[in-house]
Formats: sequence, C-alpha cells, structure tokens
Amino acid sequence: MRAKKFNPDVIIVGGGPAGMTLAALLADQGVKTLSLDREPVARQHDLTQDGRTMAISWGSQKVLDRAGVWEVLAPRACPIEQIDITDGDSPVLLTFQAQETQADAFGWIVDLVLIRKALFARLETLNTAQHITEAAVVDFVREDHQVTVVLEDGRRFSAPLVIGADGRQSRIRDLMGIGTRGWDYNQTALVCTVTHENPHDYIALENFRESGPFAILPMTDTPDGLHRSSVVWAQHIRPGRTPAPMTWDEDTFNAALQARFPARYGRVKFLGKRFCFPLNFVHAHDYVAPRMALIADAAHGMHPIAGQGLNLGYRDVALLGRLIPAAVAAGKDPGADSLLQDYQRARRVDNMAMMGTTDFFVRLFSNAVPPVALARKMGLRAVDRLPFAKRFFMKQAMGDSRFIFQD
Repeated sequence: MRAKKFNPDVIIVGGGPAGMTLAALLADQGVKTLSLDREPVARQHDLTQDGRTMAISWGSQKVLDRAGVWEVLAPRACPIEQIDITDGDSPVLLTFQAQETQADAFGWIVDLVLIRKALFARLETLNTAQHITEAAVVDFVREDHQVTVVLEDGRRFSAPLVIGADGRQSRIRDLMGIGTRGWDYNQTALVCTVTHENPHDYIALENFRESGPFAILPMTDTPDGLHRSSVVWAQHIRPGRTPAPMTWDEDTFNAALQARFPARYGRVKFLGKRFCFPLNFVHAHDYVAPRMALIADAAHGMHPIAGQGLNLGYRDVALLGRLIPAAVAAGKDPGADSLLQDYQRARRVDNMAMMGTTDFFVRLFSNAVPPVALARKMGLRAVDRLPFAKRFFMKQAMGDSRFIFQD
C-alpha cells in the first residue's frame, strides 16, 4: 500500500501478527498509525511460505476482538477443549479439560496466514492506519520530539513514537543498541499439517520425548471434510543442520508420524509442506529507549513448548493498546518517557515469569537421566490429582487477564 500524506502518532516496524494487531488496535481508537512491513503482500498471504499455526488464548482472543478481526477468524479457529500430557511412551499422565474452568475452550488454533490476512484487510478499512509493504528500515534519526526512520529505498517517515515488532532478529533492536540475553536449545521444530481418519475431538496432545516434545494441535476440517491437525515436532539438532525428517520421502515421513500418533486418530497423512524453525531463548536487556519500544518477539522469544509465545506478545499489545490511545486522547505525548517506563516495568515482570517457567520445563522434559525422568512422571501424576495445581496451570493456558481489556 502507498502511504497517504499524514503525520502518524506512531510508527510500527514489522508485519507480523503482534505488530499488525497493535496497528489495528491503535488506529481503531483514533491513533494515527503507520506500519512498515519488509515483506511483500503476496509472501505474507502465502500458506506455502509459512505453515505455522498459532495457539490463541482467551486473553489474546479479547485483543483480536478489540482489533476488529476475531469475527472473521472465528469460523476458521478450532477450539481446544482438552489438553493431554504424556511422557515418552507412557499413557496420558495429565489431562486438562476446559469444562473444569467453566469455559468452553482453553483457546483456539488458527493458521498464522489467516491472522495476517484478516489484519491486513482490517487495516485497509481504517482511515487512521497506513500499511506499507516492501519497506525495510535501515536506520533512524532520533530528535527531541520525534524519531525519523529511514528505509532502504531512501524514504523517510517520522513520528513521536516508533515501535519495533520485527521479530527475534529485530533490526530495530540492533539499531537501538539494545543487547539480548539468550541461548540455543539445540532443537529445531518441524511444523506441518496432517489429515487423519478420525476426528480429533478438539483435543491437543503434548508428548514429551527424549528427542524433544511432539505436539498435536487440533485444526478445523478442510472444506471437503477432512479432519486436520497441526504437528510441532521438536528434535535435538545442532544449529544450522537440517532435521532428518525434512529430507524423508512422503511414505517414510507418514510412517514416522503414524508411529507417534495415538491409535484413536486412525490413519494419518501428511498434507502440504514441511517447515522447520530453530528454537532458542532471547530476551532484550531493555524494552524501551527514548521514543522507542520493543514488543513481542523483538523483546522476548521463547520455546513453543507451552504455546504461549504469541500470547505473551499480545499482552504487550494489550497494554500499549491502552496506554497510547489514553495519552493521545488527553493531548499528551505518546512517546513520553513516563509512558514507556510504565510499559517496561509492567511487561518485564510478567514476561520474565513466563519465560523462566517455560525454560525450566524445556530443560526438565529434555532430561533423559532416569531419576529425573521418574520424578517427572510422578510430578505429572501428582498435578493430575491436585485440583489447585491443575487450576493454576489451566489459568496459565487460558491467558492471564491482568493486561487484557476489560469492558
């Protein structure tokens, strides 16, 4: 899209779901918002370029609803009504059921590409939003009352506040001079979609194996009625190496999937393409600098073992989606240091808690030492028998509400 002549209150760099959701959320509340996406529209909307699905918690659903896109996504969002946890070849050790929380579902599984398409269409309808694609930011100039971003093609755009939402390899974060703390897990996640003979009954399965977790996430049926699930198959592998299943022929790959699926799914068949993503931990030393802020993966990226990566980013979005419109409506500076510090204080505490817990579980469930494995299984069985412990974990799965909009 070509930008019209207008002076934005906020520039958002990054065309992922967090950045585009924040853009829609702000623009819908009258905040003039310019979002810059380095990718062309065709790539962002092409399912063959990224086969990931997103686990949307209750909290994130509220954010997407306020951004004006949930009504579009809902028919293609598959509810998660039950979560089964297994360890190795053991039977189910721990089961969470949404009905125990008085909710219909823990959350929903949605194709990432569908989220992007819905957000792009939403931004097109908002007069206070401009979205420019093929716009790579290479530099910025910070002044007293604004920041000017410089694009690769020489174009310049200025606003009182610039937000980096450009992922774990954030260019904006590097330009801001903000370092990170992190490490590789020496794991790669293979992601694909499968069809299966029998319905999934809206059950998500997480199987913790010595080689890495294997997750089966329920999806909506295909238009012709085939039952679908998304697979996230994590494997220990050195960074830069290609996991063996990526190179297998279709019959070999299907046989390997079949061996890992519970018998109740019936015959399993791989559908479409296979994708792989390195798994790591990255946390920015700071989320803010003068007139600039980082959100979502640009600020914090973690292992997908708990399915909370995007949901944690949406908590960032929800908070800024309150603070910035309130400042603009009151005639205040949206890039004021006080606002940015309020954001950082609130979000770092919450993010560090979730990231620390997730990292602990990654290490716990990747440990094959027999005493640890035995203790792990006993712990899962114990949680299954302790109502207060189950309620705690179910609350986390549904998304914390502290930073989500309240009507």
